[in-house]
Amino acid sequence: MFILPRIGLILLALFAVFTLLLLALAIATQIRARGITAQFPNIGTLTDVGGFRLNALHVPAGPGTDLPPIVFIHGASGNLRDQAGAFLEPLRGRADLLFVDRPGHGYSERGGPENDTPDGQANAIARLMDKKGIARAIIVGHSFGGAIAASFGVLHPDKVEGLVFLSAATHPWPGGVDWYYHLASAPIIGPIFCNTLALQAGMSRIEPATAHVFAPNPVPATYVAATGPALVLRPSAFRANATDVAGLLDYVTRFAPRYREIARPTVIITGDSDEIVLEEIHSKGLARDINGSELVWIEGLGHKPDYIVTDIVIAALEKIAGQPRDLKAMARAAEPRLAATRVETDGSGPSLQAGE
Repeated sequence: MFILPRIGLILLALFAVFTLLLLALAIATQIRARGITAQFPNIGTLTDVGGFRLNALHVPAGPGTDLPPIVFIHGASGNLRDQAGAFLEPLRGRADLLFVDRPGHGYSERGGPENDTPDGQANAIARLMDKKGIARAIIVGHSFGGAIAASFGVLHPDKVEGLVFLSAATHPWPGGVDWYYHLASAPIIGPIFCNTLALQAGMSRIEPATAHVFAPNPVPATYVAATGPALVLRPSAFRANATDVAGLLDYVTRFAPRYREIARPTVIITGDSDEIVLEEIHSKGLARDINGSELVWIEGLGHKPDYIVTDIVIAALEKIAGQPRDLKAMARAAEPRLAATRVETDGSGPSLQAGE
């Protein structure tokens, strides 16, 4: 007759141990998250865009301006330091530059559920441009940021001087995304996971994951220390990022047919060796859907044209601004260098590839 009470006590004890473990992990997560914030402080400025604040680094044009304003939209797991690290110094003074922390990323507030999809984020960036006095700009979107740039081109054509897509994720693809995106974005268990386990596990994966993002190209020596990829491991940012990625397939399935409405000058830069997205689907899909667009296909290039072929991206900006540039010739000239510096990675990384 004592068996049931004993089982109840055992279960109660196990529950208490489990609760204490979660509490300890939550405290450890908060301590490490504060450390990450201290290591990578905000380099932008928060601006109210209607009920929440977007963070951005705005660098006004100098006296030698020869390009229209440029807005840079980072990809998944990123923040504004990523695109600023690639383009701020090469373009400083040449144009009005706006590097944006997407809603919920970096130091931007998430806002409402409208920001769970690329169209809502595009609308927020459009309002930010108004606040910064930028009437029209070249919109540059890397990876997930490509879906936002494409949405921006459809929804805000009057604000678009041109579009540059870098290894964009924009079209429906077979398969799905890694399991932890669905877990972290789920109700109830998602916040628990983000506040206890995600950061602890993610810290050990930053460098190998970054290697796969760049593969088969080498990671620049200062990239991780300069761009702060660990910022996405903080609980609120991790959940925002997971919500973005988990919902992307459904969104692009619905929205991609509208890309045919884009009529602004467009350059699409991609590699044939991308481990993160299927360039045959996304970049070729954009080239098919956007009339008059130019596809720059580079052999031996992975997922980071912003850092690996920065000169070609800048030439694309110049071409949209009306300067004569042979982007395909530049691509052919870069390919021997990419082949000579090719690296191999072990294991697997985060991916939108089929079946992963």
